[in-house]
Amino acid sequence: MEFLAAIFQQFAEILLPLIKASMISVTCTVLALLAGVLGYFYGPYWGVRKVPGPPAIPFLGHLPLLAKYGPDVFSILAKRYGPIFRFHMGRQPLVIVADPELCREVGIKKFKDIPNRSIPSPIAASPLHQKGLFFTRDSRWSTMRNTILSVYQPSHLAKLVPTMQEVIESATDNLDDKPDFTFSDLSLKLATDVIGQAAFGVNFGLSNSVNKMNNQHDDNEVQQFINQHIYSTTQLKMDLSGSFSIILGLLVPIIQEPFRQILRRIPGTTDWKVDRTNKNLSSRLDGIVEKKMKEKDRGSKDFLSLILSARESNTLSKNIFTSDYVSAVTYEHLLAGSATTSFTLSTIIYLVAGHPEVEKKLLEEIDTFGPHDQMPTPPDLQSKFPYLNQVIKEAMRFYTVSPLVARETLTQVNIGGYNLPKGTWVWLALGVLAKDPKNFPEPEKFKPERFDPNCEEEKRRHPYANIPFGIGPRACIGQKFSLQEIKLSLIHLYRKYVFRHSPQTKTPLQLEYGIVLNFKHGVKVQAIKRSCKP
Repeated sequence: MEFLAAIFQQFAEILLPLIKASMISVTCTVLALLAGVLGYFYGPYWGVRKVPGPPAIPFLGHLPLLAKYGPDVFSILAKRYGPIFRFHMGRQPLVIVADPELCREVGIKKFKDIPNRSIPSPIAASPLHQKGLFFTRDSRWSTMRNTILSVYQPSHLAKLVPTMQEVIESATDNLDDKPDFTFSDLSLKLATDVIGQAAFGVNFGLSNSVNKMNNQHDDNEVQQFINQHIYSTTQLKMDLSGSFSIILGLLVPIIQEPFRQILRRIPGTTDWKVDRTNKNLSSRLDGIVEKKMKEKDRGSKDFLSLILSARESNTLSKNIFTSDYVSAVTYEHLLAGSATTSFTLSTIIYLVAGHPEVEKKLLEEIDTFGPHDQMPTPPDLQSKFPYLNQVIKEAMRFYTVSPLVARETLTQVNIGGYNLPKGTWVWLALGVLAKDPKNFPEPEKFKPERFDPNCEEEKRRHPYANIPFGIGPRACIGQKFSLQEIKLSLIHLYRKYVFRHSPQTKTPLQLEYGIVLNFKHGVKVQAIKRSCKP
């Protein structure tokens, strides 16, 4: 027995140090992993911890608040925490700026410190959307922007008026044939046809009934392309209703891309559907670009031709505008030129239909301009329709299509008294500015007169209180194009019709929150043909 006891004692003397060392190693490993996890999830918060904001739920952040209140959550938080506050999109904290002067500071005064857009989870899950001008960064962005700006010269926009007018007239024939219809569907087809001609030099023919009858096969292909475009865009959700990879990107960004690569290979998943749709879109766009590149005399009628001509005449542009970036920028114009314009047109029709006093003044101005077959020129659009301008501005304030504008700090910078480290996501809350009663008394009322240049409210208002197209060098470069299309569309529509809400219309309009706002149920109206014509 003594012999066995001695053996056990020797074993104990040998094993105990090993067990202790192993336990220490395991403990250190666990602590290191725990520290790494805590650092990953709370590191971004730590850099902006002094910025006020509501308590965040681990992993989810403030996404439950977004699910509960929708885009209105930012107005609610601004009232509670002031003009600059924290909002956690899952793990990622956003510094929300909800003051016009601070927006000017971020977008203009300190642009060199905050030049890029942050890339949110939906865009990180969609390579197709990453290579356009909107999310391109640094020197590539500035070169692309300078090249594209040349496309939007007033002389080129003036040349597009007849094309726009032709599409608008084709799209708006016989609207009174049906008792009611979804205007947001019509406006999307109209805007897509216009941008198809202007961006691609392609006649989609979505709003041309004659083309549909004579070219049914082509129309089916075009309709499929547009359906894919709409699906790809509407899947860019900023909440927990997006694809699984987008949700992972909101909660644990580091594993978003590996999981997307797996999920896009599993038939039936949303990521598989989005990936397949984006591949089809890319293939079609590449085909359009390749065909246009082979044209010897492509002229300068459309955006794509101008970009390709600039690319061929400039070595730097050629290196920047590789074929995939040309396709991405062209698609970006389809997205920006259709979804946002369609949304704005639909909200204007909806709002005016509910305000007869506004409709009366608008009709008087349009009728006073001249005969209904007289097409307005670009100078006419600038100077002859002041009340139309006010209606458009008020509608864009009332329903801001891009309620948040993303930015990211390139270096440490002080905004509103808070030192923000490099890599901080700073988002401008344009939707909050547009509903701030300090600049817009009775913000929930639709009052175009508030934008009358002679109105005291307009004179007192901060110049950056209403910036639906963004601010500074990163503002929307297609602003003039969009406004020209919207004005021509509204003038033509109200020369022929007035509109009333359909009994099926759900009031107030219910919206989906993505990269841009969209309608949950569409805008349903009735078109009534006007009996008198000047």
